Amino acid sequence: MADPEIAQMAHLMRRAGFGATRDELERRVAVGYEATVEELLDPDGHGVPEIDVDMLFRTFPYIESGVGPPSASNRHMFYLCNNPRPLQEKVALLWHMVFATGNAKLDNPNEMARQINMFRELGLGSFQTLLLELAKNPAMIYWLDNNYNHKDQPNENWGRELLELFAMGQGNYTEQDVFECARAFTGWTLKPKPPTGGIGGRYQWYFRYDPDDHDDGEKVFLGHKGRFNGDDVIAIVVRQPATARFIARHIYNFFVADEVQVPAWLHTPPKDPVAVNIIADAFVSSGYNVGDTLRVVFNSDFFKESAFQRVKSPAEVIAGTMRLVGDFVYPRPGLEQAGLESSYMGQFLCDPPSVEGWHYGAEWIDSGALVKRINFCADAVSNIEYPGIRDIVQRVEAMGPISPEEFVDNCLDLIGPVEVGEATRNELLVMAEHEGALNWDSEEASSVSAQRVGDMLALIASTREYQFG
Repeated sequence: MADPEIAQMAHLMRRAGFGATRDELERRVAVGYEATVEELLDPDGHGVPEIDVDMLFRTFPYIESGVGPPSASNRHMFYLCNNPRPLQEKVALLWHMVFATGNAKLDNPNEMARQINMFRELGLGSFQTLLLELAKNPAMIYWLDNNYNHKDQPNENWGRELLELFAMGQGNYTEQDVFECARAFTGWTLKPKPPTGGIGGRYQWYFRYDPDDHDDGEKVFLGHKGRFNGDDVIAIVVRQPATARFIARHIYNFFVADEVQVPAWLHTPPKDPVAVNIIADAFVSSGYNVGDTLRVVFNSDFFKESAFQRVKSPAEVIAGTMRLVGDFVYPRPGLEQAGLESSYMGQFLCDPPSVEGWHYGAEWIDSGALVKRINFCADAVSNIEYPGIRDIVQRVEAMGPISPEEFVDNCLDLIGPVEVGEATRNELLVMAEHEGALNWDSEEASSVSAQRVGDMLALIASTREYQFG
């Protein structure tokens, strides 16, 4: 039976980050749950260092220069696996999934990386500020064609997605609101830029406001009348009750439990309407601050009772496994492959399939993706040369003679803790009993037993239950 405090902390670190080793969980339990929440929300105030991205660029200069599409996904994966501020990274992944922008159209990996870095810097703060900076973000402007949004010929792409997918959700605005929103953002464009290419990578893009191309006429938007600019529209959008409900449901879906896909939200009520209302109320009372809203979520009973109710996304599978085993702590050959692994599982970082983003939950799992997920996890956790796995082996060895039941239960505990059903546990127990007791009496026997621990961890990582976080 797992220690309840360890299990609760592990749940928090899976949802507010990408999991944690047993050493980290024990340190955090000693500090306390609420104190850990505060550190995650305010790493600056608790002395948590920023990631040393220069170390990455010294090893892989092509990633900094943005040569080739994988450079953005490789950079993103390095952050996911190593950022000592895990909630900052988790929130950046949330906004990347909500404000889906893809390099397939941009053909500029550095602009994708700059957008995701904006999510890191602003993602836990004011939602209004985040939306305003998103509207000025060159990658988003190009992705949704706002550089083609002119006062004499409005382009509705950005305005429509702002209302439909980014802030309010379907059914909460009219076609006229979309048109008026587009008018408000005319003139929000890009500075003239050289063609892609150049020596060593892509050119950087910049936001430009062109007052001569802005429609400064009166607009009627969501019941408000005025000569609105984009700033005014965003201020109105953020204060809509529909926005609070929409963002609350995104937060519930990402941090608490899998929901149906976003297009179904118009017709399908939330899985837990009480929890979504609590989140929405916290969002409004905080002045639309994401971090303050998450404080309420992480300390709530509905969050604490939601363990293993979300299928891990491919990015979460890879980053969580790498953090557990202790790989890619420093850049090394193979990072490029790790950056591409999530694409083989259905999530190409920095290149979502559409503005709708990726489908999540059970849709992460199909026969091909499941095989890739299982093989990746099993290969990693069975490698007893990794420092994280060596630590688990040493902990099992320190227990001395243990029964097959204790062997299985302790491996389940140390890799997670992971909760498995009775049928799964019985299968693991059959394997443990078949190979007999662990033996640490000699160097050769210890080597065999150590690999048996790795093999048991690989079996656990192959279970259905391990795919949930």
